[in-house]
Amino acid sequence: MIVSKQAKYRDRLPQLHGGLFLTDGGLETTLIFHEGWNLACFAAFVLMDGDDGRKTLRAYFDRYARIATDSGAGFVLESPTWRADPDWGAKIGYDLDALAQVNRAAIDLMHEIRDRHETAVSPIVVSGAIGPRGDGYIPGTVMGPGEAAAYHAYQIREFRDAGADLVSAFTMTNSSEAEGVAFAAKAERMPCVISFTVETDGRLPSGETLAEAIGRVDAATDEGPVYYMINCAHPTHFDHVLDRDGAWLARLRGIRANSSRCSHAELDNAPELDIGDPQELGAQYADLARRFPHINVLGGCCGTDHRHVQCISTACRRAA
Repeated sequence: MIVSKQAKYRDRLPQLHGGLFLTDGGLETTLIFHEGWNLACFAAFVLMDGDDGRKTLRAYFDRYARIATDSGAGFVLESPTWRADPDWGAKIGYDLDALAQVNRAAIDLMHEIRDRHETAVSPIVVSGAIGPRGDGYIPGTVMGPGEAAAYHAYQIREFRDAGADLVSAFTMTNSSEAEGVAFAAKAERMPCVISFTVETDGRLPSGETLAEAIGRVDAATDEGPVYYMINCAHPTHFDHVLDRDGAWLARLRGIRANSSRCSHAELDNAPELDIGDPQELGAQYADLARRFPHINVLGGCCGTDHRHVQCISTACRRAA
């Protein structure tokens, strides 16, 4: 039986007050291509069910936490639960009770890692990671906000009760599902972050611009999310979009980019992992940090690992 800890930063998220906060890199691609794990449906949460899997996850997150604390940066620990929702869980044999157990166990592991690494100058925030109900690259059948809220509320409640500080919905392909996550989080009194993915033209897979998507979610939820992020796209895919004026830019606080310049379709069909150039990626982040100093939650996505995050940390600290 898991005895859940209390949330530490739920009512005062430290990343909202400035300073560099790092996150990890591409968990699933690291586990598959570097660690040799076979992840059905790209689901990392299955590693929570075995001693070897938990050992792998501990070592993975320990490495990133040390990068943050060694540099005096904060850290946002994202639980390995991007696929731990009812539909994806059912595809690999997890019923709702088993999913509840694994979601809570994942937050408990994040607390364990925080207890081991947090310092007075490096706060570590525990986030429950949520993924899209469908494919992370293709919108498919778009849920209405009400249906999306009902669907995602299950996982959000587990994170709340397990003591997560916030929930973060990654790789959102459309504003409607993002609205639902924000509605559900507000109902459960949980801070939430919405992270959209974009195609090579800077638009969401739904065809919406970032400005449109953020504007729609904010208008529908009375600015429900505490901030927004971009993930699973290379900086060259969205850099030009950020040059446009708009109040929505102030709502953007985080980036978790891919190392590869490939499109989503190309990544889906790639036989090998494209890790790109960690030094180049760090320089691209530093340029973004100089232009948009309020964007302070930085990490990686597909194809990135600790080398990329180390380069991002070094380059952005120099830029600051």
